[in-house]
Parts: sequence; C-alpha cells; structure tokens
Amino acid sequence: MNIKSFLLGSAAALLAVSGARAAVVVAEPEPAEYVKTCDVYGAGYFYIPGTETCLRIGGYIRWDASAGQAGSFDGRRAVDHEDGSINDTWHKKARFNLKTWTGQETELGTLKTYTETRFNYSDGGNSSSLNFAWIQLGGLRVGKDESAFDTFIGYAGNVINDTLVPYGDFDTNVVQYYFDAGNGFSAVISLEEGSGTVGTIDSYVPHVVGGLKYTQGWGAIAGVVAYDANYEEVAGKVRLDVNATDAISLFIMAGYGTDDNLTDATWAIPAGGRGFYKQWGGNWAVWGGGTYKFNEKTAFNLQVSYDEAKEFGLAANVAYKIVPGLTITAEVDWAHNDHDSNGYNWTGIPAGKSSAVGGFLRFQRSF
Repeated sequence: MNIKSFLLGSAAALLAVSGARAAVVVAEPEPAEYVKTCDVYGAGYFYIPGTETCLRIGGYIRWDASAGQAGSFDGRRAVDHEDGSINDTWHKKARFNLKTWTGQETELGTLKTYTETRFNYSDGGNSSSLNFAWIQLGGLRVGKDESAFDTFIGYAGNVINDTLVPYGDFDTNVVQYYFDAGNGFSAVISLEEGSGTVGTIDSYVPHVVGGLKYTQGWGAIAGVVAYDANYEEVAGKVRLDVNATDAISLFIMAGYGTDDNLTDATWAIPAGGRGFYKQWGGNWAVWGGGTYKFNEKTAFNLQVSYDEAKEFGLAANVAYKIVPGLTITAEVDWAHNDHDSNGYNWTGIPAGKSSAVGGFLRFQRSF
C-alpha cells in the first residue's frame, strides 16, 4: 500500500465516523414547570406542581436564656406549653419550629390543613412534640389542636410567661365547627378529648366548648363556656379587646368556674380544685394588659393577673425587631401567692405567702 492509498482510506474512515455521529439525535430538554405563586390564602403560598393545592412552609428558630424562679419556666401559651424547673440557675433552650399550611378550593368549601412540630434542646436534653395537626373543610375541623376555650377567645397578652395565673389547658384532639355569620359575628362549637392525667376524658362523653364573638375595627368582645365531662363542672371566660390608638391595644379577660366536684387531691396542689378548663385558683380570676408600639421596631407588652386564691402574676417585656424576621425580647416576671398551704401552688411558687422573680432573654428568627 502506498502513501496515497493510505491517506485516501483514512479520510474515508473519518467521514464514516463523522456521519455516524451526525446520525445521533439529542433530545430537546423539556420545559421546566416552575413553582407558581398562590396568593389566594395570603403571602408565602405556592402551588404544589401538578396540583391545585397551595402550600406554605414557615416556622422559627429560637434561643431562650432565663433565670430566677418565675422566669425559669415557660408560659403554657401557644408559643410554649411547657413548664420547667424552679432551680436557682440559668436555663437555656434552643428550638426549631416547623409549620406547614395547605389550602385548596372544593365544591364543599376551602380545604385546609395545618401542622406544627417543635424540636427542643433544653438544659442538655432533647425533646420534640407535635403541637398541631388538623384538617378543616369549610367550618369543620378535626385533629390535634388547642382548646377553643383559649384559641377562640384569645391568649392572655403578648408576654412570654402569660400563665402565672393559668387561664385554661391547651392541647387536645377536637371535632370542631366554626361559623362566620358576617358583619363581625362568629361562633364555635368544639367537642374535645382533653389531655393529661386527669384532663383526658374517661368515658364516651366529650368535653364541650362553645363561644361567640363580635369583631370590629375598634376591637372585639367574646365569650366562651366549657363543660368538663370528667367532673361535670362548667367554666367560662369573657374578654374585651380595644384598639385605643394605632399604637396602643388593651385587653381585659375574666373567668369563672364551678368546683363542686373538684378537690385539692385531684391535682395534689392547694388553693382549690382545678379541672381541664378552670385551672385558676378559686372560682374567679382576671387578666389584663396591653401592648404599646413605640415605633415599627419596638413594642412594650404588659400582663397582670389575679385569682380568688390570692395568686398574683405580673409580666412585662420589651420586644425589639433588629431586622425583619429577627426579634429580641427581654422580659421580667413576678409571681406571688398570699395563701397559707402546704406544697406548691400551680405556678410552682413555694406555698405560704411567698414570691418569685425571674426573667427571659429571647432571640427568635421567624421565616
């Protein structure tokens, strides 16, 4: 084979290979289905691709440092629901809170869900809890929630430790119906399981909560009544909220409950029997306070509470929004009881006319 034949053969081979490669067809990339914003249910929702369901994901990361007796346990409100120690030392808690919301329009009304899970690291120990997991179609809600005895009428102010005088239990399974009559009128009826050793129902008869509310631009007036099926007792609360100015909002709430079938031995604490709903001492209690907004970043919050068992609570804080989504709160709490009895009262203060002082420093990044 001469050089000319070799070169001609090599060129033919290269052309053949090139032709083979040219015959390979590369598939066109399919258009991506980007996430679309859903503004039907408020900010932060987006459509789950391929569905008509709108989803929102949120939550917060929080770090607390607390000291003293009144400040070394968290309030049992929606943001906490945990009692702690009263040891004289610093207490630290880190929490990751994850929330999800969904919404979808159906022929029977809006279909919603809500979940909230909390992961805590507190004083060297880990814990987690499922605080909410409910389904709602129209006005009908079923699942894990907080009692309508608290959620419908509202929590006792914007302080961290809002249960120095407790105003009702929280965690429960519910079968609940909410009715919006328009013009500011609304109502709720809730069948509840309760929680805890003596709060969970012990028969087929549920706890029952009913409530009415009237809301306008000036504020709101609301009332709830609850039947404790375990002890056949009744408790109720009424509340007035007033938006005094653009900067000042005030509230006052009063509670009354029967305790004929409740004894001190029920809870192993003094100052009168307490059920799932009437958890204050004696028959009556009152809570009041408000919020003053110095500016868009800074707010002062105050709550004062007192019950017939002569248990008194005072909580005050300043919340400062460092940047959008990051708030630091400094709070001071004082709790006092003025009755003589053995053991500890519900707030954790040693009985026998004693006082406790404590405080919180909280950093919270919400998203």
